[in-house]
Amino acid sequence: MKIADFKPAWWLRSPHLQTLWPVFFNKSHQLDLITEQVELDDGDFIDLCWSKKQTDKTVLVLHGLEGSINSHYANSIVYQLEQAGYKPVFMYFRGCSGRINRLPRAYHSGETGDLAYIVDYINNKTGKYPYAVVGFSLGGNVLLKWLGETGDCNPLQKAVAVSVPFNLFDAARRLEQGFSKNYRNYLLKSLRKRYIEKFSRMASPLNVDVNRLNSFWEYDDKVTAPLHGFTGAQDYYATCSSRQFLKNIKIPTRIIHALDDPFMFHATVPGDAELSRFIDFLLTAHGGHVGFISGKNPFRAHSWSESQILEFLSI
Repeated sequence: MKIADFKPAWWLRSPHLQTLWPVFFNKSHQLDLITEQVELDDGDFIDLCWSKKQTDKTVLVLHGLEGSINSHYANSIVYQLEQAGYKPVFMYFRGCSGRINRLPRAYHSGETGDLAYIVDYINNKTGKYPYAVVGFSLGGNVLLKWLGETGDCNPLQKAVAVSVPFNLFDAARRLEQGFSKNYRNYLLKSLRKRYIEKFSRMASPLNVDVNRLNSFWEYDDKVTAPLHGFTGAQDYYATCSSRQFLKNIKIPTRIIHALDDPFMFHATVPGDAELSRFIDFLLTAHGGHVGFISGKNPFRAHSWSESQILEFLSI
């Protein structure tokens, strides 16, 4: 697979600096969005944030694990999409909008039913399906899995996925190594806090002390899997890893991924034989996890991945 021409900022060659720099230093844009609560058929709800842009070219944006509209990549791509003439719609996964969802279940890396529901909802509300969906990290995994599941029947015209954990087994193992343990600790702390807050208000169907779960495998085996109908982490990872669905994608899809992503191994990257002919895979040597920061001056740094997203949507 050919390596894409991305040159990291000279002061951010480390994958960890690429990953963390935008978290702390990305410019935060003031967004003027309309929040809507969408009722789901199972009695739960999902929150959407709609741009006020007057155009029929809607682009749905999906966040990563424990993300929100305030995540650096979400805030920035919503702003950039508006500037490029699209109408972005940001979708919160269940329980991520700052409001506790009603059911014991929440969201996970392979939950494509909610995405499909919201895509249909946008069509019913606006008279047109979204032009595209852009997904980051976990949201990218959900997106690619759904694209593979639906094949020729998918209603989108374009899709883009950034820093996707193609193999959930690999992601769980990689986050147990070296500096990547810091990402694991941060995300697990957020997941445990959300779980405790939620089940202080409703009865939990699980008999588990989440404060004793110190790896993603443990958390997914004892919480994610049983809450969402899987027999354990092994079943969840095997069923929901997006890599196995890539060959069935039938709409133009760009995937942006860095070999040095600290959430994955080099071997996590799918080979050419696993990709459908509709996939444009931009594999870079550097970039970290949802990083891809370029530029010659720290005060004028820019996101290479955002430019690649906008370029692909405009073709």
